[in-house]
Amino acid sequence: MFNANRILSYCTNVHAGNDYASTLKNLETYAVAVKEKVSPDGPMGVGLWLPASAAREIIDNDRIAELRDWLDARGLCVVTMNGFPYGDFHQTVVKQEVYKPTWADEERLDYTMQLVRILGGLLPKDASGSISTLPIGWPTDSDEDNDRLLAAGGQQLLKLADFLAREEAATGHCIHIDIEPEPGCLIDTTGGMIDFFEAHLFQGNDKAHIARYLRVCHDVCHAAVMGEAQQPVLKAYRDAGIRIGKVQLSSAVSVDFAALAKADHSKALAELALFQEPRYLHQTMVDDEAQGYGLLYEDLPEALEALASQQLDALSLCTHFHVPLFLREIGRLTATQDDVLECLDGIDSLTDCAHIEVETYAWNVLPPELQVENLAEGIAKEMQWVLDATSGSKA
Repeated sequence: MFNANRILSYCTNVHAGNDYASTLKNLETYAVAVKEKVSPDGPMGVGLWLPASAAREIIDNDRIAELRDWLDARGLCVVTMNGFPYGDFHQTVVKQEVYKPTWADEERLDYTMQLVRILGGLLPKDASGSISTLPIGWPTDSDEDNDRLLAAGGQQLLKLADFLAREEAATGHCIHIDIEPEPGCLIDTTGGMIDFFEAHLFQGNDKAHIARYLRVCHDVCHAAVMGEAQQPVLKAYRDAGIRIGKVQLSSAVSVDFAALAKADHSKALAELALFQEPRYLHQTMVDDEAQGYGLLYEDLPEALEALASQQLDALSLCTHFHVPLFLREIGRLTATQDDVLECLDGIDSLTDCAHIEVETYAWNVLPPELQVENLAEGIAKEMQWVLDATSGSKA
């Protein structure tokens, strides 16, 4: 399923820290330990997350070469970065703050350009690079404002594409920005992403130029929550001339009420309630038999409240809570592991994607019975699960 040109990484947005020193400490504590377990005899991919404060510190103090040498000495290879969370991704409450600044704001463009410069200095010779980013922003209550946000975001991304072309001419590295659909955001479905590319990026521009530098980050969990089957999504992008620059392997939590005995429904809801937590937004899709279609709730507590008050006759439910990839069943709940396997099985035939990233950032807010004492061991177990699922490909 993987070929020699693909690199598997894990995303370091699972680790807290807002400065350069914290970044190095986290990599030394966790990434090095994961590598010892997963790839002791060769380099291992790390999907680097740098908040804006750390990125600015590295740029202002000319520390890119220092960081590259530090990573090389430890056998850590960075070809992809996560440019979605701009600020403190581990503050007490993140929720909708993670979607700020939007792509209509200059701060988002400036931050992403800084990441491009940093990644360009970290890439191995002849390697391409990817940076995932948010799908423009979180919607407002005004359709007109949302249309303006999409248009302004498109203009900023077009500026970025020109910047990326200049950087490639100067450095020899092709770095692409990969827009990541997420439930509830301005772009949250495959169809919405294709519409955005056609209306705001491709139209009136050199399509080959845009497709080289602006791509999609396909997050398996996000597609699962929106009820989208994985391989049809990959095919739809291919048919639209949109490239997938990065695949994020992530698993959601789901409940198949139709497959459970009625007596177990309340027990399943009680188990699901343990996934309520105050830090992250857990958008939840409920397939309601009476409505005949899915209802998307902004957060898990809202969905649970509707179910508890019997406002819904739910057939199934899927919530945006990244759980470890090696989990399949969680009591009466199910992880969407089959979606991960379906995606992995289609990557070679349906995409030219070179960067695969394990992105389970929610380890520290999992229900107590799913917590691990040693985070590095948990991440290593996920990485090994992927390698086993892909016929033992090298990290």
